[in-house]
Amino acid sequence: MNTITSVAETPSHHTSTKAASTRRFRQPLGLVGLVLFGLAYMVPLAVFTTYGLVTQMTKGHLPTAYMLTLAAMLLTAYSYGRMVQAHTFSGSVYSYTRKAFGAYFGFIAGWTLLLDYIFLPLLSYLLIGIYMSEYFPAVPTFVWVLGSIALVTTLNLVGIESITRVNWILIVAQLVFIVVFVALSVHNLSGQPAPVSLLAPFHHEGFSAPLIMAGAAVLCLSFLGFDAVSTMAEETPNPRRTIPLAIMVVSLFGGLLFLLVSYFAQMVFPEWNTFADPDSASVDVMRRVGGEVLVTAFTATYVAGCFASAMVSQASVSRVLFAMGRDGALPRVLGKLVTTKRVPATAIVLVSLFSLIALFITLDTVANMISFGALFAFSAVNLAVIKHYVVDQQLRGTRNYLLYAALPALGFLSTVWLWTSLSSLSFTIGLCWMGVGLICLLGITRGLRVKMPELQIAE
Repeated sequence: MNTITSVAETPSHHTSTKAASTRRFRQPLGLVGLVLFGLAYMVPLAVFTTYGLVTQMTKGHLPTAYMLTLAAMLLTAYSYGRMVQAHTFSGSVYSYTRKAFGAYFGFIAGWTLLLDYIFLPLLSYLLIGIYMSEYFPAVPTFVWVLGSIALVTTLNLVGIESITRVNWILIVAQLVFIVVFVALSVHNLSGQPAPVSLLAPFHHEGFSAPLIMAGAAVLCLSFLGFDAVSTMAEETPNPRRTIPLAIMVVSLFGGLLFLLVSYFAQMVFPEWNTFADPDSASVDVMRRVGGEVLVTAFTATYVAGCFASAMVSQASVSRVLFAMGRDGALPRVLGKLVTTKRVPATAIVLVSLFSLIALFITLDTVANMISFGALFAFSAVNLAVIKHYVVDQQLRGTRNYLLYAALPALGFLSTVWLWTSLSSLSFTIGLCWMGVGLICLLGITRGLRVKMPELQIAE
């Protein structure tokens, strides 16, 4: 196995340059690029993924449920920002928890995080295959899946700049669609003979706090992506300032988009109990608002959003694999940057090969895997803030207790609440995955008798 030495340890300028090239990223991402990255990950049209399900769960109070979820996610987004300020590493949760709680827990946290990150590209590929096969039934689903994997992998190997340029197009397309949807909704509502209550989507007959809370817990899936911005810390100038700001902007702007779209969807289609199929409820809404033309435009834009999410999620998980490989927690070949663009090519290719599982797995199974990994990561980050600032740094005083104890504690409690929405399948898959990670940890450390390799950071 190849080892990676720090720049300070290298005997010559030539060797130093070579070591740096295998450990240091280019830094092309500013605030705008990071926000595009996070929004592409979240998919602005993700509101329609679980639209029918949660609308029925909440008895037509979807916007209210989104307000609760947004509040919970902003607390965790705050904690991510605080940990980026403390540790500007690519490994995200893996690096934060390793620094806060030690190498063993850091490995398990990183391994569990992979359950979220490594399966998110699969979810996007599955959705692309499903939607495209509906419109082009003569073309087998696997063709769309394989084509998407090949194109996404190529763009990731070219470099993060190419992803940013493509993201501009795909995000703008989704935003334009949302503007058109809202405009047509307003036109539809203005033509109704009876007056419409503007507060109806938030509170009407059938309001039930427990049902709304249950629906809000499911909606956390829509927000997955703001956290991925933290994996770009080593590809950003001044990450301590830019990354936390980008995380909050993505969380708030994405959440407000979800709230806006769900509000108008409920306004134009208040008969939540008349959906023929909750899974296709979004199509019913589009057909009422703009007919078949809007249904077609929605499908095309949604597929574009899934493609953008696949691009950035593959980039994100490859950075986590890179960080774990750089440390020796995973094979060190994953922790090298190659080509003139300095990208973790081995990690990118590995993710693309793993994504071939999309040819055989079901959408429900993937969703359950992602939920467990994401909520574990959210919980760990909130606790890491308290451990780092209050316990290790020993910050005291009312202000510090508020910023580094109270707010992260509220974030942790909100994720505990979200845990209650997980299905038994999520827990079964998640715990089995963690069990495999524990076996790997025992193998690396020879039954915990050998220390984990030291955390390697390119200076």
